[in-house]
Amino acid sequence: MTAPVRFPRFFVTSPAPCPYLPGREERKVFTELQGPGAEDLNDALSRIGFRRSQGVAYRPSCVDCTACVSVRVVAGEFRPSATQRREMRRNGDLVATVCKPWSTSEQFDLLRRYLAARHPGGGMATMDEMDFADMVEHTPVKSYVIEYREPTVDGSKGKLVGACLTDQQGDGLSMVYSFYDPHHETRGGLGNYIILDHILHAQRIGLPYVYLGYWVEGSARMQYKVRYHPMERLGRDGWHGFEPAEQARAIDRIVLAGAGELACGSGDKPELVSELAGRGYPPL
Repeated sequence: MTAPVRFPRFFVTSPAPCPYLPGREERKVFTELQGPGAEDLNDALSRIGFRRSQGVAYRPSCVDCTACVSVRVVAGEFRPSATQRREMRRNGDLVATVCKPWSTSEQFDLLRRYLAARHPGGGMATMDEMDFADMVEHTPVKSYVIEYREPTVDGSKGKLVGACLTDQQGDGLSMVYSFYDPHHETRGGLGNYIILDHILHAQRIGLPYVYLGYWVEGSARMQYKVRYHPMERLGRDGWHGFEPAEQARAIDRIVLAGAGELACGSGDKPELVSELAGRGYPPL
């Protein structure tokens, strides 16, 4: 005999102002990730557009809007553009270290500088060190923090200039949240470089995709996500390739809007579990 399949219970949040598109409201559907099947459940849900935050998987469930589109880079087929090759050369000397999901004061200080420069009025601006520790350490799946440090002559730890909280899933890497030094004098394109390094890392370990979260056309701080070729997006009939001509037009709109590095590498705003699961939302 086999144990019966335990289906997760899904809940829905009340409408709230959309953080990406002014004048619109957002809702989220979410479920808890817990128990021995949490990792498999997270993998399955990620393939239908869910994102993880601590012990919760969530995705948009807005009544009159479908602007949030899940996107992923096809790592094995990725070919960098000329600009991306320059960014890889410029930052290729950085030392990337895969660390256990354990928060540090150094990471938090970097996050605070990043948020103050890139998202001063955003929902994460009021995070304290305990909130940050919850975001990093409360994970029921295989997660790690990848740190990016400047090289040193003696091999000691160099200056931390970037970091990314990353989930390793069965079919790819999911970039939960990344941040970097926004005022570095010589290292431009750090946010892009962190994404590029994840794509190369996925290639090395044989994972087909890098999940970038939600692309929201019309939201300037989400436009950087369409810079990577080839890319797939999730529609009602499943994942399909972003048409090259359409993707090129989207990139042109970024250049015209001057949104190149506005929030590059920031990922989606991760909801703290207390914001979702602690309010007694009704199940769907």
